Amino acid sequence: MIEINHLTKVYGIQKAVNDISFRVEQGEIVGFLGPNGAGKTTTMKIITCFMPPTSGDVKIGELSVAENSLEIRRMIGYLPESNPLYLDMNVVDFLRYVAELRNIEKSKHNARIREVIEICGLGDVLHKDIGQLSKGYKQRVGLAQAMIHDPAILILDEPTIGLDPNQMVDIRNLIKRLGKEKTVILSTHILSEVQATCDRAVIINRGEIVADSTIADLQRGAEQQDSIDLALDPTDDDVIAKLTQVVGVAEVREIFPDASTNELHFRILMSPGVDPRREIFKTAVEHNWVIMGMNREVRSLEEVFHKLTMKS
Repeated sequence: MIEINHLTKVYGIQKAVNDISFRVEQGEIVGFLGPNGAGKTTTMKIITCFMPPTSGDVKIGELSVAENSLEIRRMIGYLPESNPLYLDMNVVDFLRYVAELRNIEKSKHNARIREVIEICGLGDVLHKDIGQLSKGYKQRVGLAQAMIHDPAILILDEPTIGLDPNQMVDIRNLIKRLGKEKTVILSTHILSEVQATCDRAVIINRGEIVADSTIADLQRGAEQQDSIDLALDPTDDDVIAKLTQVVGVAEVREIFPDASTNELHFRILMSPGVDPRREIFKTAVEHNWVIMGMNREVRSLEEVFHKLTMKS
């Protein structure tokens, strides 16, 4: 659906985007991640035909942004970081105005406005001036304007920035529902948003792509090992030696004893691609150890993001 080929954008002597390439397939929700100033917004402005690239190309299907700007704009709904709202208009009048800008037939205005109002949950604020709305409702209005012409692609730049936790959850759930029907690129530096919403993440840093994978593969592919935190009430003293013999256990470290009980606490580093928890349980049963707690610790996306962006 979206193909970015060797895209470069130069401002003066600074390369904001440096020869990046990636694809977004139809029906995917892709998180476009990066620190502030990494090149996310520049890339999205090129995809949406707000600015031309210095070199390279973006294709939507068979159409190129260099040659088919107007056709591509009709296919895309765009919510920029600075939400393009007229604060002195009420919600319905604003959406009707956007429908006219998008050249939707007047006979279809009312039906389409009703649809996006229902999808975006704006029924309670229809006739309020946009300037009176909370930040969460303003973001919903921004999404509604991006969707009014029923585009195949949604480009959302920091859609939850400045929202409180409840508003963030509402917008994330809305984006997930939209992703069932549309192709979505979601630009953000809020990593929990990507984990909660996206099928895949593309990470950009200093204008270059440093990772492109599913969330699970990103977590598995980082250099740090997954681990298990294990609390035991053992019946013997050679626990570490016996745990080390378990298939899938790479290393066992004693963390601390619990002075108030007989419990021992261990950090078990796992071999790549192997989950040894069943075998650990069998070993505990065999030696009459009581498992007081066992918790697998998987690398967070924050750790992976930090490693990739700091390393690059």
